[in-house]
Amino acid sequence: MSSGPLLKLTNVSLTYACANGGDAVTPLRGVSLELARGEAVGIIGPSGSGKSTLLNVIGTLDRPTTGEVLLDGENLAALDDLALARVRNRSIGFIFQSHFLLPQCSVLENVLVPTLATDDAALKSAAPDRAQRLLERVGLKDRLHHRPGQLSGGERQRVAVVRALINQPKLLLADEPTGALDRASAQNLGTLLLDLNREENVTLIVVTHALELAKRMQRVLEIRDGQLLPAA
Repeated sequence: MSSGPLLKLTNVSLTYACANGGDAVTPLRGVSLELARGEAVGIIGPSGSGKSTLLNVIGTLDRPTTGEVLLDGENLAALDDLALARVRNRSIGFIFQSHFLLPQCSVLENVLVPTLATDDAALKSAAPDRAQRLLERVGLKDRLHHRPGQLSGGERQRVAVVRALINQPKLLLADEPTGALDRASAQNLGTLLLDLNREENVTLIVVTHALELAKRMQRVLEIRDGQLLPAA
């Protein structure tokens, strides 16, 4: 484990070539960022500003065109696709606006899905107990064997949060996690994310249109013209 920041981006840019021969699109332009271990950061910006693209780069779903991304001191650009898949499974948790739960599986089975791909025998062995503990922590003790269709929207999103944490990631990425929730459920989920950020000592990045949610984080940044800046 590195003694420096958990996450460090240096001059990261991303350019997409247009399939029809049109002008290339550059949603990220020279983005630099450092996050300490256990820090919680909110990122805001208008639609199309590059917020989700930035999360995709940090989460290794997209490779930057230029620049460097270090996670716990490891240069992600130097890893092949198989190694990046291991990083995503073991070190990064993802929460999206849509929960993407498997409808045919129970709550407990959904939470345990990420453990199927891990090669850490100790983690896999401990996962069922950890899943039940976390589900109880988020108020779903009595929903372990329910299907997603039997849950409310807020409950489904809480299951998604637990699933993102099951492999004890270092970094938790949340892309519009409250976008599909009513105000009360959104408030509760924001509180839950911050509580788990502290309890699990997981570094948290929340991309959101909801300024109220972003301001609950320790730091608020804004993407403007492809660059990441302190929020105005």
